[in-house]
Amino acid sequence: MTRGGANLHGAFVTSRETEEIVAGARRASGAFLGADPDEVAFGHNMTTLTLAVSRALSKGWDESSEVVVTEIDHRANVDPWVLAATDRGAAVRWLPVDAATLTLDLTNLDELINERTRLVAVSLASNAVGTVNDVARISERAREVGAIVAVDAVHAAAHIPLDRDALGADVLTCSAYKFFGPHVGITAIRRDVFEAMEPYKLAPGPGRIPDKLETGTQNHEGLAGVEAAISFVATLGSGATLREKLVSGMQEIESYEADLANSARVRLREMSGVTLYAAPDGVRKTPTLAFRLEGRSPVEVCEHMSERGIFVAGGDFYATTLADKLGINETGGFVRAGLAPYTTAEEVDAFLAALEGLAGR
Repeated sequence: MTRGGANLHGAFVTSRETEEIVAGARRASGAFLGADPDEVAFGHNMTTLTLAVSRALSKGWDESSEVVVTEIDHRANVDPWVLAATDRGAAVRWLPVDAATLTLDLTNLDELINERTRLVAVSLASNAVGTVNDVARISERAREVGAIVAVDAVHAAAHIPLDRDALGADVLTCSAYKFFGPHVGITAIRRDVFEAMEPYKLAPGPGRIPDKLETGTQNHEGLAGVEAAISFVATLGSGATLREKLVSGMQEIESYEADLANSARVRLREMSGVTLYAAPDGVRKTPTLAFRLEGRSPVEVCEHMSERGIFVAGGDFYATTLADKLGINETGGFVRAGLAPYTTAEEVDAFLAALEGLAGR
């Protein structure tokens, strides 16, 4: 910004510099998500992008159409599709979560996703309890009936490697602030779906991908930060290409975080008065620790931790259907502690000791 903030498509050097910033962010994001650069579009955040994509993809839906959403998802990958379905008269079906295992119940998957299904929306990982969902299996069934698959990777992006095509996703969306970057939304849309999509845009706006989804002037300085954040992740890995370095780097992150989280879960399960909300051992999870402490509201737990320099959060984290199903929404939802690559074993010990101190009062 010290050199200026010129807009795109000018003949002068600062405009060309901005265009290179945008192109660099697309290249980096494509490598991060497993997509081509021109399949990547940016927006204010994941929610805004999903609302725009839902309006575009729903144009052909009608009363004979169905949309499938899940009970484990953040509302940002539920409400845009529900609203679009309501506008078009389409039906909404819910893929249930097993409250005992905190995993999606795929028993009736073939019935839920059928010839009437136009779109399936599912998160790669639960932002509330950390469960990594079997997106590939869900996508396989969706592909059999010709349904589009929209995957929310916001929570997963900070913790596990992403590969849009391996997941079977048509739309894969995340937000850079989750992986050390600025507040910018990113979506990678499979080329044939993107080219056929007709998003709402101004008449003079470009009709080519990916520009046709990017309304108005983008956050160019934010896009510079997106590329920088992804470049940082690449430094944690190894390989001949940026993609190889990113996959390797995210594998290193997942391995490190999983070791810390697994040991913390063992201790949380043994702690008096603590209810841990986590899928069983053997189910892949992000290092997200969701719990309740008997006799203490989530707010009380968070305040106690904050006084000791430990930042945890309370609430439903927009996974309202899941919290309702667990019967905890009316009493404040979960307490959630999130681990990161810079979290140390000593910090986890301090967190657990502080929680034990509060539990023993």
